[in-house]
Amino acid sequence: QVQLVESGGGLVQAGGSLRLSCAASRRTFSSWTMGWFRQAPGKEREFVATISWGGGRTDYADSVKGRFTISRDNAKNTVYLQMGSLKPEDTAVYYCAAEAMGPMTRIAHKYDYWGQGTQVTVSS
Repeated sequence: QVQLVESGGGLVQAGGSLRLSCAASRRTFSSWTMGWFRQAPGKEREFVATISWGGGRTDYADSVKGRFTISRDNAKNTVYLQMGSLKPEDTAVYYCAAEAMGPMTRIAHKYDYWGQGTQVTVSS
């Protein structure tokens, strides 16, 4: 059983920063593509960022490009999402996801495992 556990969410003022972490329970983490998604109330889950298994390639949604940075530490089985210049519209539950086989993708249903989510609230 694969477990992904997110942490680091919270309440922050607009313009502030947060770093989310997602710890995986499997050593095979280092071979997975990892992604971050988010879901705001009343909206569909949307892609935020993804990173290749080695960390050399990344992809971001246009809405977060230049403000968010995805990274990973395979020795710690952990992926991070550094969020800066936060806006109220970034408020959502943020989920990390793992794709055990396949290339980087923005498509949620391509991911095999999901965390439980962590709430990020940005006040104006």
